[in-house]
Amino acid sequence: MSDFQTDLLAKVDEIEKIIKEYLPKEDGFQKTVIEAMNYSILSGGKRLRPMLMWETYKMLGGTGDVIKPFMAAIEMIHTYSLIHDDLPCMDNDEYRRGRKTTHVVYGEAMAVLAGDALLNFAFETATKAFGLVDEKDAVMLTRVAKAIRILGMKAGIYGMVGGQCVDVEAEKEELDISGDMLMYIHKNKTAALIEASMMIGALLAGADGTSVKNLEKCAENVGIAFQIQDDILDVIGTLEELGKPIGSDAKNNKKTYVTIFGMDRAERDVTTLSEEAISNIESVDKNNKGEFLKQLIISLIHRTR
Repeated sequence: MSDFQTDLLAKVDEIEKIIKEYLPKEDGFQKTVIEAMNYSILSGGKRLRPMLMWETYKMLGGTGDVIKPFMAAIEMIHTYSLIHDDLPCMDNDEYRRGRKTTHVVYGEAMAVLAGDALLNFAFETATKAFGLVDEKDAVMLTRVAKAIRILGMKAGIYGMVGGQCVDVEAEKEELDISGDMLMYIHKNKTAALIEASMMIGALLAGADGTSVKNLEKCAENVGIAFQIQDDILDVIGTLEELGKPIGSDAKNNKKTYVTIFGMDRAERDVTTLSEEAISNIESVDKNNKGEFLKQLIISLIHRTR
């Protein structure tokens, strides 16, 4: 195992512990929905978004625990989106991360509630960052407030939900999706939460506006390349490798980057976008602390599972 892989596994373990610290206890009359929430968020995964957030924060000199509630919150929002994506009214998938999806285990109604609960609990969790800041530190309190705004915007109608809306309508109306429309879907449905992750990491570390913008562009490239690679893997991957059914896009008659532009261009564009993302990192990494972050981006974009 390479040094990078060893470090990656150790960092995932750290992130798992942080996420678990912020999860609700499974008790009370509402116990079932909490169980469904925790089942979903603890089903594994790459923890890409909190890892990108944390590595960006550290690369730019961030210290302290103020980042941790946001790391948990971004994974809660990502998980809620997956629960809803898998529902019968959406993609109707039965497997996620190698396990039965939430609606299969808990029923469709409870899955909807679990997704709603995770979204709300994410913001409840993010606000806990205020308690980790000196109440006299106006600069840091302002950064936390701005970070919460970014989280809301990138998760909402001008971000992930907006992208999902166009994706659903295009499928429902069987539109002949253009390349521009597909890029809008990818930028918002997939890239927006990655943008939030890196922007919040940079903001809480005290980065200037130009650096935050550069990292937003980096994250956009990462997100789009990640989704293109996902489209590629839906064609060439296996259930055992991916932990979810392959060919679900074809089953649902979904237009993807591969079906619109072809496999050759899809693979070329993944390479180009990843190179641009690395360049964005290097433009803000003045103290050469971003080597792991660069390796992480390359490994995620060019993954085989």
